Amino acid sequence: MKSSPTLIIGSILAGIILMLAIVSLFWLPYSPADTSGGRLEPPSAEHWLGTDRLGRDLATQLMIGARIAFQVGIGAVVISAILGITIGLCAAFASSWLDDGISSILDIVIAFPTLLLAMLIVAVQGASTWSVILALGIALSAIVARLTRVVARGILSRQYIVAARISGTGRWGTIWRHVMPNTWPTISVALALQFGIAVLAESSLSYLGLGAPPPNASWGRLLQEAQGTVLTAPVGAIAPGVALVMLVIGVNFVADGLRDVVDPTRRRSR
Repeated sequence: MKSSPTLIIGSILAGIILMLAIVSLFWLPYSPADTSGGRLEPPSAEHWLGTDRLGRDLATQLMIGARIAFQVGIGAVVISAILGITIGLCAAFASSWLDDGISSILDIVIAFPTLLLAMLIVAVQGASTWSVILALGIALSAIVARLTRVVARGILSRQYIVAARISGTGRWGTIWRHVMPNTWPTISVALALQFGIAVLAESSLSYLGLGAPPPNASWGRLLQEAQGTVLTAPVGAIAPGVALVMLVIGVNFVADGLRDVVDPTRRRSR
């Protein structure tokens, strides 16, 4: 099977940001609270991307932002996967009236914009990294639940599922042996897309002041702080913007490449 070009390109783009996030766990050019670099200094050998309006090293802030982006993205996807898959499987195995009720609730939740629903949850919980992860995970779980229900319903109508039930396979056996292995390829693509949505939503919340509070250097907060000096020190706005675009496009390319792998007919039709 030939590798997907979009999967390779996406892996490279997202991998660069992932390396920044991993390196930031062990090493940073400067302390996040170090303001000795001078205000709005241009890029130099001492400060690769210059400094912000408080004199902090922008490269350090960018690396910390990469770490926060992956924390929020992975955390939100894990929560949405656990909640969404559980609810979707319950709906797929439920009686018709219960399935209709769950589907109606999911439709109502999906009708709300993800960012708006996350803002409501963060407003109740208070601004913090954990609140953002929880809010985005809950907001995105409805989409996963809806997809899981549809795919699982289709699998349960197959002849081999009927044969498995006749042979005495219980509900849990049916789920783990037949339903989950056949639904996971489709769900994994959706979760990869949701990672990018979560990163964008976190940046938007931080830009609005509802994300992780200082000294956490979220990319959205860096963009908000740099908007007043974008003409005199453009690197402060360009650097986090480019990093955000690279990560989101990279993850979307990975999702598109995974879709090619999951559905070979789609790859041949290109």
